[in-house]
Amino acid sequence: MSVEMVALSVTVPEPVKPTGILQQNRVFLDFFWDLAKPDQEVRLKAVENLIQYLKTNNKADELEYTFKRLVDGLAHTREAARPGFSLALGQVLCAFEDVSLQSILDKINVKHNLLTVKKKLIRNAMFGNLFGVLALHQTGRISKEPQVVLGCVQLLQSLSQHRQHLKDLPTKTMTDILNEIPEEVFEEVLLSALQTDLASAFSTPEQLQLLLVALQRFPQTLKPKKLKKLLGSSTIINADNIPKLTEVLKMAARSVKKECVLPAVVLDLLKLSLKEDSFQLFWNNAIVNGMLKEPPGPAHYLSYRLLGSALPLLSAAQLKEVMSGEVMMHYGEHVMSSQKPDRFKLAPEMDTYVSDFLQGCEDADKQLAVMVGFSSLSHKGCPVVPSVWRVVQHLQPEAVQPYVEWLKNMFLQPQLDKLLDFSTRKQKDKKEGKEQKENSIFHLRRWIVSRLCSIIDNNQVKKQEDLIMGVARFVFFHAFFSAKKASSNIGETMGTLSVPLDDKTRGVLVNSFFGLLLSMHHLPPCDDPAEGAAVNQKRTLGVTADGTMWIYHLVQYTQLLLSQPKFAQSNQPFSPEQRQAWDSMLESVANLKKKAKKGPTAESGAFQQVFLLVGMHLFKAPEELLDIMRDLQSCVDMAQEKKKAKKKKQGQEEGPAWVEVMVEILLSLLTQASRHIRQVCKAVFSSICPHVTAAALTGILEVLDPEKEDEEDGAVVVTDDDKAQKKNPNEEDDEEMEDDKADGSDDDSDEDGEAMEDDEEDEEEDEEEELEEGEVDQNFRLELMKVLQGQNALATEEDGSSDEDLDDDAMIELDKGLSALFSEQKKKTQAKKDEKTKIQKEKTLVRDFKIKVLDLVEVFVARQAGSPLVLGLVEPLLTIIDRGMGSDSDQQEQDFLRRAADIFRNQLCRSKVYCRTASDRQGELHDLLEKLMTKTQKLSDSSVCLYYFSASLYVVKVLRGPPPTDAKEEQTTDVAAANDSSFMGNVDVDRVSAIFRDALISFMGRRKSPLTAQMFTDLFNRFPVLCVKLLDTIVQHITSGCRVHQKGQACVLVLRAMQSREVQQLLSGAPWTELCVTVAGQLTASLQQVGPTESKVVKEKVVKTLELCQFLVKHVHQQKLSVDLEPLQKVLQSLTSTIAFKKTGKLEDNYWAVVKHFGVIKPKVEKTKPDKEANQQQLPKKKKGFLPETKKRKKRIIPILEPAAAAAAAAAAEADNSTSRNRAGADKGQAKKKHDKKTKQKRPADDAAASQPNPAKKSKTTQPESKAAKKTKKKPKQKKEGGGQM
Repeated sequence: MSVEMVALSVTVPEPVKPTGILQQNRVFLDFFWDLAKPDQEVRLKAVENLIQYLKTNNKADELEYTFKRLVDGLAHTREAARPGFSLALGQVLCAFEDVSLQSILDKINVKHNLLTVKKKLIRNAMFGNLFGVLALHQTGRISKEPQVVLGCVQLLQSLSQHRQHLKDLPTKTMTDILNEIPEEVFEEVLLSALQTDLASAFSTPEQLQLLLVALQRFPQTLKPKKLKKLLGSSTIINADNIPKLTEVLKMAARSVKKECVLPAVVLDLLKLSLKEDSFQLFWNNAIVNGMLKEPPGPAHYLSYRLLGSALPLLSAAQLKEVMSGEVMMHYGEHVMSSQKPDRFKLAPEMDTYVSDFLQGCEDADKQLAVMVGFSSLSHKGCPVVPSVWRVVQHLQPEAVQPYVEWLKNMFLQPQLDKLLDFSTRKQKDKKEGKEQKENSIFHLRRWIVSRLCSIIDNNQVKKQEDLIMGVARFVFFHAFFSAKKASSNIGETMGTLSVPLDDKTRGVLVNSFFGLLLSMHHLPPCDDPAEGAAVNQKRTLGVTADGTMWIYHLVQYTQLLLSQPKFAQSNQPFSPEQRQAWDSMLESVANLKKKAKKGPTAESGAFQQVFLLVGMHLFKAPEELLDIMRDLQSCVDMAQEKKKAKKKKQGQEEGPAWVEVMVEILLSLLTQASRHIRQVCKAVFSSICPHVTAAALTGILEVLDPEKEDEEDGAVVVTDDDKAQKKNPNEEDDEEMEDDKADGSDDDSDEDGEAMEDDEEDEEEDEEEELEEGEVDQNFRLELMKVLQGQNALATEEDGSSDEDLDDDAMIELDKGLSALFSEQKKKTQAKKDEKTKIQKEKTLVRDFKIKVLDLVEVFVARQAGSPLVLGLVEPLLTIIDRGMGSDSDQQEQDFLRRAADIFRNQLCRSKVYCRTASDRQGELHDLLEKLMTKTQKLSDSSVCLYYFSASLYVVKVLRGPPPTDAKEEQTTDVAAANDSSFMGNVDVDRVSAIFRDALISFMGRRKSPLTAQMFTDLFNRFPVLCVKLLDTIVQHITSGCRVHQKGQACVLVLRAMQSREVQQLLSGAPWTELCVTVAGQLTASLQQVGPTESKVVKEKVVKTLELCQFLVKHVHQQKLSVDLEPLQKVLQSLTSTIAFKKTGKLEDNYWAVVKHFGVIKPKVEKTKPDKEANQQQLPKKKKGFLPETKKRKKRIIPILEPAAAAAAAAAAEADNSTSRNRAGADKGQAKKKHDKKTKQKRPADDAAASQPNPAKKSKTTQPESKAAKKTKKKPKQKKEGGGQM
């Protein structure tokens, strides 16, 4: 709106309409537009700005207009706008408290009257009334004006009849109003108005919710007498009302079917039942005998959610009753049936309910009741809740101890009758026998052991050291011992087993115990007094409060059991040799502990760990570990005598060094399927790294040597019946614990068993098909021929016999022979498959063993990066990478390769710590460098070549060594930097330069070279001295490279070299000027070789050449060097005639950037508007609707028609032609308008053509005369379309 218009409107003296003043202020009106926008942030900002504007201006007409617009906007057609206007109305009323709410309510009633509004707007009017009441409610002033409360409630009552649009929103709004008004207003104003709603409380969940809220808020008004008058009974929950309440609950369950929440009315009913002391009646009759009688669905889910929500509200006695009732049984059935995919699972919600209850409850008895209840809910003996249940971490310490005791007692004396066990329908029909009971006991005990171990493994569980030790002793005792007589010193002998342990259960206990050992190895201290103070301080894991290792306490407990055979008997008693090994282990640990008191070291702690761990594993695999224990004993004795051994001469020593023996022991231990052993081996090797010799390191590398992979490795023993290695050895010993995370998998229903049988049958069929499709064994063919010939069953052409000639006895004999033959063949085929599977398992175990051995290599590289022995790792690791890259491998092989490559590149080659004492190995390192670079040039894979080249750079770095520090302190910064770049230490610069020069020539001279320019760029950046030596060779190849690509790469390398500050310092003065002259000449010659071409490769080479030209010309001009650039300038000027330049592009930009230094500026291209008329004249218009000449049908010979028919056809054709001509002239003016509106579906057609059917849908019985007539009618139609387009 212009300024003149505003001024004019102000000066006009006539009376102005109410909206006239508002038209002056566009900002004010924009607030209402913003309130209707879908973005919530915009709406909120508009509300804030509107209130601020009204307060600032304080004009009555603007406020009146605001209320009018906001009331109108309550019924906005856009759904997102209604909350915006409702919020704005409420906030404005809050800001201007002098405005009466009654006046606003009257405006709402007038504007959105359902009786006077148009029928098509009645839905919007309903929402307008509802959002108007919400706006009044949010002001907080509604309780101060009772008549407004009454009006709002009456309005909501009228709206509650329209459930198809508003659903239960009016009743919920009434509930919200009841929650805010005082009891006096309710009694005086609302009680009479709500009489009908309160009396019909059992009709809908919303009305029942209204009554329950009124009872909670106004107990003095709604006394039992009043309730009896309203409902006919003085209480809500009684025997007469239970059927009505059940129906209301079912309605509530169906209403939240999609939301998956518990309706508030249900929880309020539960609270009321507890208040009225009628919980038993409500739960048994309304829930158990009411809701659970419905088919599985929303009614059942509501019951389960009510169970979870009721946990904090019930007493301990009520909890025990509910946790052992029908609702829990049905919940267990739901958990089992929902394990199949694509089924609704309520278990995560129940976990949340239980977790919230345990977090908020401080009563240990209630916590225990809930945990025991869920742990007792089982299917065929196995509890349905997972054994690793994270809600346990919220238990109080007072509840953890009795819960653990309950688990132990249930393990010792499984009382299946006390469990809440359920079965499927098919299982109920079957009679449970002795075998079924034993399976149930096994499932229960397996779950209990896993639950006990998970409690210890979870660091969030609040537990004491006695509890941890008690669980560990319990699991260990029942895994390896049995009680003979009760003893007070051994608490585990006090409990008696009602059902003896079978082998399967003991196997579970053994695996769980060693998994528990690993958990205790990483266990933080239980009572850490400085937990809050010393957060950043590193804490020791795996030890008790006094600093003793957990495993040492278990070893002491084991010694107690072994020393008292009267009370405890070992399941597999030690032989004398094994007992001697055990005793020597104890003695060695005692000696190590004594020496550790004098001065604790990581070495002694690691030795103690490995001794104790191997000692505990003696119970699991005594035969395998007996020799290891002896070797370990002698090795530690040798290690303790190492100081004396150092004084002796090497020639006087007999046998291998103790470190070599220790490495062999560690390699043997790594074959065990235990992650705990793997971690302990890493810790031990880390402590003995400073003592590792070349022979010990060679022993490790021999295991990793790919060339010896096919040979039998003495450290790896693979057997078929080795249960410990039937799985991936990298897995944890607590396999059973991990398996128990899915306890229901073993307890599937019979339907699942049938499905599995079907799968097995399908697999057998597939195998038979594979046998049929495979190549027939010739030996089998011969045997088959013999059987057939022996029974004269082989038909021949001569006698023409067949199997029909055989009698019954001969047929039976033939069947027996064929059956035996095919049975033998099947056995042979299965044996081949078994052999193949065994070989694959062996390969898997060997590969996994090598992955473990890489742990030792990684530890050595990290701890001893500065040792000369690290240099011996270069070639073996490269061999592993080379062999791994060249083979198609599975995922395990790729993991092994990735791990080896990471150790080599990131931890060896890129380490800041490297060997700095290689001065006595110069010749050896130079030979290694030459060997690596020779191998690099012979490779075919560039990715492998990169690793070899990185190794070469690492060897050069080791040869160079660190720069001298004394001289650097005395010199200035620039001089020190120059000396650093020129320092090459022990490097034979000429020999090394010759090695890399050969590689460079190979790169520039071979068509397919594995080397890349980036490799040499890294070489130049790290060793500028070598870069200077190789510059001449690179400059020559700017023009002499074998391919265009190599010439471009030569330009890139020269550019990177000349940009290096270290290279400029090394060649400062005349050498630098001479280099610039040489490069300029080579660039001139290179550009002269460019001929007219559109090749992409040539253009890329020219781009790289121009980049080098730009640097050279710029540098020469800046430094004012005496370099003749005129030849280069002339070549550049002629380049535009050789290669066609575009307006923009990398080539063009680089060219103009170069010639700019010679004073040539890129010409500016004037932008001219294209002449549209000329273009239209030049370009012929395409005629739409016409076919190209190649697609046109050839003119067919028209058959001779009868005279009458011919005359009729000619007349029709002439009429069509005249009509189309007249029509074309009439439509000429409208053709341009119709051109944009045309579609492929709508084409302009004359009346005759439009009235005819589609030719593609014609009947095949059409007469030739009609065909000819329609053909003649199509031609004028095409002309007309073309004319219209023109």
